[in-house]
Amino acid sequence: MTRNIRIAPSLLAADFARAGEEVRAVTAAGADWLHLDIMDGHFVPNISYGPAIVKALRKHTTIPFDVHLMIAPVDPYLAAFADAGAQVISVHAEAGPHLHRSLQTIRALGLQAGVVLNPGTPAGVVAPVMDLLDLILVMTVNPGFGGQSFLDSQLPKIAALRAMIDATGRDIALEIDGGVTSVTAPRCIAAGADTLVAGTAVFGTDDYAAAIRGLRGGQVANGKAA
Repeated sequence: MTRNIRIAPSLLAADFARAGEEVRAVTAAGADWLHLDIMDGHFVPNISYGPAIVKALRKHTTIPFDVHLMIAPVDPYLAAFADAGAQVISVHAEAGPHLHRSLQTIRALGLQAGVVLNPGTPAGVVAPVMDLLDLILVMTVNPGFGGQSFLDSQLPKIAALRAMIDATGRDIALEIDGGVTSVTAPRCIAAGADTLVAGTAVFGTDDYAAAIRGLRGGQVANGKAA
């Protein structure tokens, strides 16, 4: 069986002075989702942008907004990002006292719900909430800054999560974020990923369409990279 690979360029690596134009450009280049990294300077050591920017960008594309909330506490802000135009909201397992309740809240808002696993967060954290998940996001760098190098140590976690997802029979996306390039993407796909977040690997190039095609090129058949 071949898995279709979804590419989600990360706005964090775009030219913020031309944000709307950048969003339109990656949409035209074939992006499947737009990945939006929301940082609070508390849960992670950086500050990015909030729901007002997400709402402003919504008019520039029709592709789904994949909103990654690196904020704590996270629950008070879920509705604001839903109202801003998110289709998928992912929260870190450590970002609130009740992960199950956070996921219930996201789903009650009519959105797809995801859990984010930091490099030091074990795969087993998702086991009790698999029935509420539409997405699992594996961080292959420590969250908070773009441009970091891919952590090979996360590949076994990706493989373990793929086995867990397949055992449920549910359609849960397995997304990778951090150091994704034309070199690391095939390794992630071979381990079981089907969704790749790419920052500089897309926005740092002169040809967004070629970059997206290159990342998507490692389609997987029978668990092996093509």
